[in-house]
Amino acid sequence: MLLVSFTATVCSRAQNPGILTPFAEGFTSPVTITHAGDSRLFVVNQPGSIFIVDSTGTVNAEPFLDITDKVIFGGEQGLLGLAFHPDYKDNGYFYVNYIGAGDSTHIARFSMQPGNPDKADPQSGLNLLTIEQPYKNHNGGSLVFGPDGYLYIALGDGGSGGDPENRAQNLTEYLGKILRIDVDNVDPYSIPESNPYFNLNSARSEIWALGLRNPWKFSFDRLTGDLWIADVGQNQVEEINFQPANSTGGENYGWRCYEGNDSFEPEGCSAEEGYTFPVHTYPHGAECSVTGGYVYRGDSLSPYYGRYFFADYCSDRIWTLRKETSNWVREDFGRFAGNNFSAFGEDIHGELYVAGHSNGIIYRISSFATGLPPEKKLSGIQLFYNPVSRKFLLEINPDIAREAILSIYDIRGAVRFRKMIHDEKYEFDTGRLPYGVYLLSLWMDGKYWSHKLIIEQ
Repeated sequence: MLLVSFTATVCSRAQNPGILTPFAEGFTSPVTITHAGDSRLFVVNQPGSIFIVDSTGTVNAEPFLDITDKVIFGGEQGLLGLAFHPDYKDNGYFYVNYIGAGDSTHIARFSMQPGNPDKADPQSGLNLLTIEQPYKNHNGGSLVFGPDGYLYIALGDGGSGGDPENRAQNLTEYLGKILRIDVDNVDPYSIPESNPYFNLNSARSEIWALGLRNPWKFSFDRLTGDLWIADVGQNQVEEINFQPANSTGGENYGWRCYEGNDSFEPEGCSAEEGYTFPVHTYPHGAECSVTGGYVYRGDSLSPYYGRYFFADYCSDRIWTLRKETSNWVREDFGRFAGNNFSAFGEDIHGELYVAGHSNGIIYRISSFATGLPPEKKLSGIQLFYNPVSRKFLLEINPDIAREAILSIYDIRGAVRFRKMIHDEKYEFDTGRLPYGVYLLSLWMDGKYWSHKLIIEQ
């Protein structure tokens, strides 16, 4: 056998930079990435179209839906949100949130064309809600089906600056709220009796939570059902809010009484204990506008499993957030200039994607950090490779680790092989892989050893 030195770098999780792999491109101001219960991704272009991306990153030539004739696009206006009905496979229904006639928010249902899963019927639109927008900014825009099957809709405070009419705290206004409606039993919708303000004359019954300035992306943890809300701040602070799965609704997230944890406009506000404060904030500087993401629930062996991903539109920086005992811990995933990250997305397997608003690129977030920093010799680990048999033998000194996770990635960042190793020696036949360049990664005791593997013909 030929001895190949195993050159590697040991990186703690907090220090290892994350990896973004370009997955699909050619989009125009993408603002939403989602799936319809199958292997496809659906990407929303803000001017008013939706395109399908297959599992290899190929974009369909024709749009799934084009309603640019209905959408008012510019600045923070446009086609902003997309959600597929949980029973989409059977009923073909999906829902969009867009700014349309009268500069108003429109929540509408559309249908798939019968017999053609790659095309929607643009004439099938049924309007559920029309909400007047007093200004052209702070529209929110996300809509998501919750674990309970209800449709949740995020709306900003109506715009301008400082919420001049105090709409986010006004229960007779939809704006500055998250709404919760039932789209299954009555057209266009009914209101769940479990909503916190159901049949209350002094409030809109659709309201689920209030006190939001411009909730730019929210999501449910697909495992726990917890709700994560990113709310764009005024001039000083960006914030992440958290609502546990057992919540009965009615949380007041504070705006405009508070910006993050800081008092903003105290007049008319109630005592501090009446508000739900963010689990994480960060100040303005290089950063200025938070983009909410998802809790990663893809590969359960990934060090990112269970972490919430979010980004900043202005700085192009991505972070993760997790709870450690009673503290919330933020870690830097990396800065990726030239993107203006506008949306994260989750595929059917729980793998995450992020959209570059300014360059129209959709990136896949690698579940393991697969970059190769400056390498150094690591004693105690050896890789023996036989180019004739195309097998390699991995030897691990048991003083370093009693078990390890071996992963092999292709150049797109996709996992081609993964196995938990409990022995000091492990043999792998690379004949099961096509010729090419791969990254071999070992994860032991919360640290990584990485090696480039070239399989030649």
